[in-house]
Amino acid sequence: MKGISYRCYGGPEVLEYGELRDPKVGPDQVLVKVRAAAVNPVDWKCREGYLDPLLDAVFPVVPGWDVSGVVVRPGAAVTEFGVGDEVVGYVREDFLSRGTFAEYVAAPVRTLARKPRRLSFEEAAGLPLAGLTAYQVLVRTLEVRRGETVLVHAAAGGVGSLAVQIAVHLGARVIGTAGAGNHDHVRTLGGEPVAYGDGLAERVRALAPDGVEAVFDTVGGDTLKTSANLLAPEGRLASIADPEVVAYGGRYCFVRPDAEDLGHLARLADEGAVTVHVHRTFPLARTADAHRLSQEGHTRGKIVVTVGETEEGGEGRTEERAPGEDTA
Repeated sequence: MKGISYRCYGGPEVLEYGELRDPKVGPDQVLVKVRAAAVNPVDWKCREGYLDPLLDAVFPVVPGWDVSGVVVRPGAAVTEFGVGDEVVGYVREDFLSRGTFAEYVAAPVRTLARKPRRLSFEEAAGLPLAGLTAYQVLVRTLEVRRGETVLVHAAAGGVGSLAVQIAVHLGARVIGTAGAGNHDHVRTLGGEPVAYGDGLAERVRALAPDGVEAVFDTVGGDTLKTSANLLAPEGRLASIADPEVVAYGGRYCFVRPDAEDLGHLARLADEGAVTVHVHRTFPLARTADAHRLSQEGHTRGKIVVTVGETEEGGEGRTEERAPGEDTA
């Protein structure tokens, strides 16, 4: 199969496009024909080696954890999905090797849910990691309740934009930090935008004089101190960006695969409560360019790699067949 891989840690230039070994399908896995895979900051952080203290890398590594696609072969023990089912997944294992930036991925069934019907494959690919992160922090860590005020940092980003929508669905009032050019976008998501930078605390206090009940940090650094000072009595603080949050009485969160949570997110998407904004798409062969754009930051929504184009990046489609199947 065609795919992206890297043989050592480094910058985007270490990403190679070419032939890879076809995946083996274990008893508790399904073989998915990849239609789209979203880029997340963790992808290039893994590629740079920042997560080496946490995750072993078995080179060559195929990057990517987010996927949307079609089941072409269920494993021997799988009863949840059948051939032709459209799925989404946060396909993270406890080591780096078998990712989603390829024509096929063997995905553990525990990482998958049925694809939302209302979303395109490109939109659906942007839901799992960012959506699960937002959902698990808001529901499981911050325990956001109806009528509370929640401050979401980087509210126009991949995680932030979904956090705003989920918090609104939970019945919360949402204040979201964003650049001036994204304020209208934050409003469309249901949030009240405030600008980054000097004076942030005063701007938030003007909207919530008694403080906010919960803060969802996606930035880290000095933002943590500002956030802690904006909390109402008994307020809660969580960060996905900076472990130092514990010094401010908060909790550091790392998303985990959860089929039940992902299924709930898919239902929210089908109900229209959650949408995914795709900032830009790239063909599989240009994954390095997608990584570069992600590293620049300041994108609105998700960067997505589509699979099925010609090797030159055109609009052609490859046949949807399982590796090893006869094409005759």
